Amino acid sequence: MSPTRRRWGAATVAWAVAAAPPLGFLSIFFAYPVLTVVGDGLSGLRDLLGSAPIRGVLWFTLWQAVASTALTLAVGLPGAAMLARLGPRARRVVRALITVPFVLPTVVVAGAFEAVFDRFGLDAGALSLHHTVWAILLAHVFFNYAVVVRTVGSWWAGLDGRSADAAAILGATPARAFWHVTWPLLRPAVAAAAAVTFLFSFTSFGVILILGGPTRATVETEIYRYAVTRLDFDKAAALALCQLVAVATLVALAGIAERRRAVARRSAGRTAPRRSRAVIGVNAIVAIALLGVPIATLVERALSTGDGYGWANFAALAERVPMLPTTAVAALWHSLGFAALATGIAAVIGVLASIVVVGGSVRRSAALRGAAWLRRLFDVGLTLPLGVSAVTVGLGMLLALDRPPLDFRTAWWIIPVAHALVGMPFVVRTLVPTLRSIDHRLREAAAVLGAAPLRSRREVDIPIASRAVAVGAAFAFAVSLGEFGATAFLPRRPDTLTAPLALFRLLGTPGESLRGQAMALAVVLMAATALSVLVIEGLRRTDESLF
Repeated sequence: MSPTRRRWGAATVAWAVAAAPPLGFLSIFFAYPVLTVVGDGLSGLRDLLGSAPIRGVLWFTLWQAVASTALTLAVGLPGAAMLARLGPRARRVVRALITVPFVLPTVVVAGAFEAVFDRFGLDAGALSLHHTVWAILLAHVFFNYAVVVRTVGSWWAGLDGRSADAAAILGATPARAFWHVTWPLLRPAVAAAAAVTFLFSFTSFGVILILGGPTRATVETEIYRYAVTRLDFDKAAALALCQLVAVATLVALAGIAERRRAVARRSAGRTAPRRSRAVIGVNAIVAIALLGVPIATLVERALSTGDGYGWANFAALAERVPMLPTTAVAALWHSLGFAALATGIAAVIGVLASIVVVGGSVRRSAALRGAAWLRRLFDVGLTLPLGVSAVTVGLGMLLALDRPPLDFRTAWWIIPVAHALVGMPFVVRTLVPTLRSIDHRLREAAAVLGAAPLRSRREVDIPIASRAVAVGAAFAFAVSLGEFGATAFLPRRPDTLTAPLALFRLLGTPGESLRGQAMALAVVLMAATALSVLVIEGLRRTDESLF
């Protein structure tokens, strides 16, 4: 066998070895559970769609997602204009601040808005249907504001402003110049942000479960109620199948919008938009009101003790309360431990998967070049856990992993595995672009200087890629820390209670002291996720997307 064929054979083996762990992981813990949901849901789908209440749930799910997206764009596009007009240092600070709400656990967001209701004398559980809808929509705007501002604002900052200046010189009003010159250039970024916002609003779970209560239900909350409360797994699976079809369509549309944004050409001669104190000032006030008021109110309610302010609610987290099988502090430690394990799993699987997608040195293999479509398919498959609802994944694990040899449903480690499924795509989506951006001439220069291929990889690729791995791992940690959708379906024992589940139970129990403990626990979770954001922003090299 010739040396070239031996190298190709070794490269193919290396590629297969790297692909085996991600394929096995996704097959057992994602594909098999999701396909089980599809199989169980097909039988009851026709009867389910014939139910008028279910059709109402489907309609409200779609309607609130459309309304949430429209409101988020209405508030976020002016914020994007503000971000584009800031200097690099100020832009970095603002990006970090507005990203905190995005990574907050959904139960914390719901708790923050309940704190606002309490502060203004409103009982969130007794709100009228009209006010409940507005509470849901505002919570979604709070959560998705960073998606629009960061995606569109960073793109806007890179546009060439000389075209708009030329239009103004030719007599166009600022509004006409924006509509005919700037807006066509912004449309790919706006479409990408709108698609992601709609997807997150459509699959919202914790916010609607807590703020909507029994009066406002979406597909996500109905899956939970049918599976956990009514133990009607057939209807839950049928609803999850409807969700899968809708989410698959949304992910495809989001992918098209993202590709259009990626290939849209921006002028090489960029000039930053002109700074406007009015634009910056007005949007700063809006952002503070939208993002700052719920967070500040949450902190204030956590410190409130009835006759003043203090740390009593935080100290009470170490005490056992009847509705929890353990203390809130223990639940927090469980969440931190699960997040650490999930981050490690997501990092290892994500790194191996990224190597497979990029191909690295094995791209010279003729066999692998001929199977480039296989790598693209593998890349799409790695993103699916991010698009598929965590509720659907949790239900799939509940239905599928309950008999030998895959009887894992009651194992404690299934929780960090489920969290790693959600966090792994963040590692891949940050690492793959970094690996693809590495100039192959750097490796060639190292080889000319006498470095072996393995040493060349170690000295060139690892220092460049390590920052991207750290960013993805920080995202995976933050997501795991606040994961609620899949965890709600997994084992409920004292040693597996997580902080989001404990917060959900505390928020659903009446009593002023318990409400104070819930707010204190929400503040602790918020602080932990905010720390993750600071780590991410400190490591990030680019600002064009959230991950």
